[in-house]
Amino acid sequence: MACARHKGDGNVSTQVKTFKTTTEPLISLSNWLSSAGCTHIAMKATGVYWEPVWLILFDSEFELILANAGVPSDRSSSLGWNAAHVKNVPGRNTDANDAVWLADLLAQGLIRPSVACPERSRRVPDEPTQQMSDLLRTRKQPARVRASHIQHIQKALEDANIKLDSVVTDLLGMSGRRILEALIAGQTMLQVLATLAHRRIHASTDELEAALRGGVTPHECFLLKLHLDQIDAIDAAIAHIDQEVSANVEPFRAAIEQLTAIPGISPLAAQVLVAEIGIDMSRFKTAGHLISWAGLCPKNDESAGNRRSNRMKKGAPWLKTTLVQSAWAASRATESYFQAQYHRLRSRRGSKKAVCAVAASLLTAAYPLLKSGAPYRDLGPNHFDLPDKQKHAIRLLKRLQNLGYTVQIQPIAA
Repeated sequence: MACARHKGDGNVSTQVKTFKTTTEPLISLSNWLSSAGCTHIAMKATGVYWEPVWLILFDSEFELILANAGVPSDRSSSLGWNAAHVKNVPGRNTDANDAVWLADLLAQGLIRPSVACPERSRRVPDEPTQQMSDLLRTRKQPARVRASHIQHIQKALEDANIKLDSVVTDLLGMSGRRILEALIAGQTMLQVLATLAHRRIHASTDELEAALRGGVTPHECFLLKLHLDQIDAIDAAIAHIDQEVSANVEPFRAAIEQLTAIPGISPLAAQVLVAEIGIDMSRFKTAGHLISWAGLCPKNDESAGNRRSNRMKKGAPWLKTTLVQSAWAASRATESYFQAQYHRLRSRRGSKKAVCAVAASLLTAAYPLLKSGAPYRDLGPNHFDLPDKQKHAIRLLKRLQNLGYTVQIQPIAA
């Protein structure tokens, strides 16, 4: 549904027409808008259905605006947003009314683009970025399915009263895989199964034999083999996707290498960040704008001076989950600013809010790297102690007093 809005001699006229979404009708839509003299076009981002319309209109001489909002769709979090802020007045929800309403908002300048930028070509990521995003999002689903198959293997072992996961860190590592394959082959001798473990494993031979003492039935062997075969097929698919990513990573290689210098950011996480954000940081005025777009800041929910909620706003789901996973890794990076920040906030706000704050800090650190190529410099684990040593000393004194100690402070001579 398209609406052409004209204003002349103080009067506003609108013309609404319906077009099918196949290629030929969309070309007719472009020709009709050109003949009507339209110069600016606003679209609502509805899932992935806006993309074919955008691509056809993009080839013409139109100024395109993809409506922004606060809730990203699953597919187009980095491409466009669900247009919640251009939603029509309740009770007037028809396609024709929506088209007229969108045209009126555009004429009044009340539509915010999906990513604020003067050039229309930058409002939607370029083709290499979209391809990287598609590949890495496709990779994530089989990785999730692989994890579920590992859980099914653990269940089958528990049904047989075999506690392999209590003595082996990685159930599908070298030791775990050997033992699983031997169990599937029908091996029941505990001494033979224990010798299959790697010599550097922490568990002793007696502990291995005790954990492997159980009864594996033919049914459980069938389930173990079934899930192992599924995992092998998924690993092959993931390896194929990784090869395709490596073949298309050249435009982003420098940015990925810079991002991996940040503690907690693995090469895979760096690829996801580049694919979801892109390397053109002119779309975001500051790091705060990028954090808000990613949904890593508290939402505004206040009434009569009372803050009703401080939960994080909804944002790019693929980017946010990757950043949170990286934040957990960064919180364990010794002698780093992120570990100090995590422990500082965890004592007051809890681990979940602390790790979300670390995720926002990771994105803050990534912004100048992607914007200007500046090298990463860690603030250090003592960053929070430097501004005010006196407050930090008082806080430590109170902790010692709570433990029942009396301490006298005496500065060290220089």
